[in-house]
Amino acid sequence: MERIILHNYPQSPVAEKVRLGMGLKKLDWSSVMIPRIPPKPDLVALTGGYRRTPVMQIGADIYCDSQCILRELERRFPQPTYFPNHSQGLGWGISRWGEEIFKQSVKLVLGAAGEDLPVEFARDRGRLYFGPNWQNQLRDINKDLHKVVAQIRSHLGWVDQRLAVTGDDYIFGSLPGLADLELYYFVWFIRGRWEKGPEFLSEFESLVAWERRVSAIGHGQVSDMAADDALETARDSQPQQAFLSEDLDPQGLMPGMKISVIADVDGGETHTVGIISSVGKDVVSIMRYSDQLGDLCVHFPKVGYRIDII
Repeated sequence: MERIILHNYPQSPVAEKVRLGMGLKKLDWSSVMIPRIPPKPDLVALTGGYRRTPVMQIGADIYCDSQCILRELERRFPQPTYFPNHSQGLGWGISRWGEEIFKQSVKLVLGAAGEDLPVEFARDRGRLYFGPNWQNQLRDINKDLHKVVAQIRSHLGWVDQRLAVTGDDYIFGSLPGLADLELYYFVWFIRGRWEKGPEFLSEFESLVAWERRVSAIGHGQVSDMAADDALETARDSQPQQAFLSEDLDPQGLMPGMKISVIADVDGGETHTVGIISSVGKDVVSIMRYSDQLGDLCVHFPKVGYRIDII
């Protein structure tokens, strides 16, 4: 099998979720460093427009969004599973809860930084997470930061309560899984990026002990890779094409249709356009041709994305 390549940067909390996902499955993989803010020409050459972090590449198959990445890793490497104690389904539901808490955490970190944020970084992340009206939102958040902290405190209290009552090492028992990854990355983000984070988290004794256990999972076996080598890998590979359809798809999506895909939040991004190769309940895969790299298959989750038939 082609080597797993993760396009990421060290400070990305969502990438940390995926890096731990690699570690949980004890995988060997290569890491390509990408810029924290656009332009990201090498990444966009692979995705056709998508620029969020991280992106996974296996040969000429490109997986966008941590949801899609972790789903594919589970398919290819089923053991050890992301779903101990039959937590399939619920694990993905918790991922959406985790995303909501992460958005609150972004508000906290960006709002607390205020005018200390570099202008370009503030503009990029503000638009990415809050849409075109991001400046007014951040201004309001900075004024009422205690309200955001209160929201996050309640969420973390629920996790802490679960761990305290059960006495389990992880969310669903004695083994770590997807739920742990999805509820860890924003804790990692708060601790590392908010100056009051360590003090704030110390209230949650069971959660902090769990945090240490999840962190100890590690990232697997990692080697560095240059962006040019990743592009060459894509150029020298052929994407896997499944040509699968989903009879009950509400949009009537079928292989052969031309579509565009973009994240729900208006982050000022570019649509990725291509021809559907396969479509399922959770994932849509599109073929696109690049003069630079040849044929590529780009995979997106359905949840959190807008798909339009062209």
